[in-house]
Amino acid sequence: MLKNYFKIAFRNLLKNKVYSFINISGLAIGMAATILIGLWIYDELNYNNYFKDKATIAQVFQHESANNIVDTGPAIPRPLEFALRQDYSDNFKHIIMSSWEQPRYLKYGDININRQGNSMQEGAPEMLNLDIVEGIRNGLKEKNSIMISKSTSDALFGSNSAIGKIIKVNNQHDLIVTGVYKDIPENNSFSDMDYLIPWKHYASAQRWIENARDSWGNNSFQMFVQVNENTSMASVSAKIKDVKKIGDPDEAEFNPEMFLFPMEDWYLRSDFENGIQSGGRIENVWLFGVIGVFILLLACINFVNLSTARSEKRATEVGIRKSIGSHRGQLIFQFLSESFLIVVLSFVFAIGIVLLFLNGFNTLASKAIVFPWTNIQFWFVSLLFVIVTAFLAGSYPALYLSSFNPVAVLKGTFRAGRYSSLPRKILVVTQFTVSIALIIGTLVVMNQIQFSKDRPVGYDREGLIQIPVMSSEFVGKHEVMRTQFIASGGATSMTTMSSPTTDVWSNRSGYTWDGKPVGFQEDLAHTSVNYDFVETLGLKLIEGRGFSREFATDSNAVILNKTAVKYMNITNPIGKFIRDSDTEDPFTPLKIVGVIDDMIVQSPYSPVKQAMYVFEKYGNIAFYNLRLNPTKSTSENLALIESTFKKNFPNTPFDYQFVDEEYGAKFRAEERIASLARVFTALAIFISCLGLFGLASFVAEQRTKEIGVRKVLGASISQLWLLLSKDFITLVVISLIVASPLAYYIMGQWLQKFSYRTSVTWDIFVIACFGALLITLITVSFQAIKAATSNPVKSLRTE
Repeated sequence: MLKNYFKIAFRNLLKNKVYSFINISGLAIGMAATILIGLWIYDELNYNNYFKDKATIAQVFQHESANNIVDTGPAIPRPLEFALRQDYSDNFKHIIMSSWEQPRYLKYGDININRQGNSMQEGAPEMLNLDIVEGIRNGLKEKNSIMISKSTSDALFGSNSAIGKIIKVNNQHDLIVTGVYKDIPENNSFSDMDYLIPWKHYASAQRWIENARDSWGNNSFQMFVQVNENTSMASVSAKIKDVKKIGDPDEAEFNPEMFLFPMEDWYLRSDFENGIQSGGRIENVWLFGVIGVFILLLACINFVNLSTARSEKRATEVGIRKSIGSHRGQLIFQFLSESFLIVVLSFVFAIGIVLLFLNGFNTLASKAIVFPWTNIQFWFVSLLFVIVTAFLAGSYPALYLSSFNPVAVLKGTFRAGRYSSLPRKILVVTQFTVSIALIIGTLVVMNQIQFSKDRPVGYDREGLIQIPVMSSEFVGKHEVMRTQFIASGGATSMTTMSSPTTDVWSNRSGYTWDGKPVGFQEDLAHTSVNYDFVETLGLKLIEGRGFSREFATDSNAVILNKTAVKYMNITNPIGKFIRDSDTEDPFTPLKIVGVIDDMIVQSPYSPVKQAMYVFEKYGNIAFYNLRLNPTKSTSENLALIESTFKKNFPNTPFDYQFVDEEYGAKFRAEERIASLARVFTALAIFISCLGLFGLASFVAEQRTKEIGVRKVLGASISQLWLLLSKDFITLVVISLIVASPLAYYIMGQWLQKFSYRTSVTWDIFVIACFGALLITLITVSFQAIKAATSNPVKSLRTE
């Protein structure tokens, strides 16, 4: 019996090739999109699965309040380590102090490479469960040791063993390789950790770290912990909450609260708003999960519409089957078997589509997803997916077709009824409502990205490069290098900065000034800069001047941005003084010599933070910033700069970054989401149009004789085209009416998460409306014009 069902189903597919193609291709595309989205979601949800103990690993975060605004982040003070080890050690399996990830030059023989890595305490390899290729797991025990990744080992030593070899780090320190670990896969934290240096070496090499042992106000470090298996993170967070206040009562004014931020939340739930966890990438997971369901639903709607539309074609078959004894249940099973066959064929084609486009999808989504051939869970879920889709797509047609009255059918008096097309119309409206909502949503996302890109950044990014300073051999040479770079003709000006042009690495408080309100808790972005700061970056001066070699007193000078002047409520700021209680010379005031327009150095979607730029006099240099010569090509400028660089630092690789590219990187996450949204929106529209094409073809076929009569009576092609198209256009207009307020509300809510945001403007709806109608007309017109231009003699020959 089952074999017979599938044989009949297969014959029906071959008999109706056009409709079978539309059904199978529509479902295959819908299923392929859903599978790709599913693989993407699976990859997102399984972030950090490389770490076997991720359920017990956390990073120590803290909340701090300033003027009733709570800031949350991972920067912690060094004394926290000693407090946790002394009073709370029973709660932890590991307490690991860590530097921030930073690039270093690693040299062996003539090979000198630039790699990212961390300085951590010796328990880190065990806590992270690093897969040791050679050497020992406890490779950070000795002060002058280093552990490196397999790819770094290959780059430095080729196929030779790395153990026992000496690497020169930043042309300063000789460290011996004690361990080589497998590279951490891409979809994990620490995936770009190419080396590990002992914390003891890091701390002893820099005096300021040693000085920070007792400084609770110096939040310059990271801490990772692993709690004991019989301990909950929530309970430990509650215990350590006030440890900073206890350690230094002076910090109590900022109401610091320490807590453990679980590794399981690092990637997907990393956003905090005023001290409350507010989401993160998990919102994108939900977004694309919903899109995947809708795309599959659109494909199923096509199947339902075309199956029910052709009901009259199969009415006789149903009547005969019922008259010779077939039960309704048998007929339902017959039609469900046809649905199952179509879905299975669609799934096979869908797998082919996924394999064909997986590499392109990975590039678009910045992923490294591999098709899970050996994953039993995937195939089990796929089987359920096929069964659910078959029932979803086939249930209504099966119930509808099996309900026909055999007497009416065989007498020839069966009619589908005046309201039989209503469900199809509702489903078409549903299809285009979803598609139009996706169009509007995608346009809003693109508008928001472009709106932020067009935001004035406050400096000239074009022709500006930054060279990272990763070694003390650079310090003290910036004036010499400036002179040589300019003399080479490759640059017109140069300055130095303690942070990248596109970020802030330090935020400070402890400042006083005339008129400061009592109890005001200031929080200022702090960057040390040098002469020619204003000129090199092309900043706009609102008041005063930049730092000048003509004024010896500029060694104790400061430049504020416009927001800082407003934030500090300083009127006529030029010439006024700010005192810094945290500097080595707290009694020397900083004179305000200039006010610049706001620079966007952090998120382009948020308001500019209040910032101060202090003249650098303590060697705190992280970047050389150069303005390229506009009269020469970029390649020529870079060649001249590299030649000059190599003359002064022959053993150091020449690395540089274009500031405009670094700024552009701030939009990559949103651009990836927009690109994926565009692709899936296009697929949704295509699937909807496939269904519309099938329905238009059916309607044209159904009204062939009517069209023939109208042509004989003098109807023009345009009149016939309008006759066949107007119903579909009406449905799309209804979809627009439904989708527009829905999309307006949803995207309005989405925009609320951006402080600096665009709005959902009327032109977006005009574009969506015009686009939807144009797509509908193009889709329907092919069949409408074909029917309108056909020879009426053929359609009326049997009358």
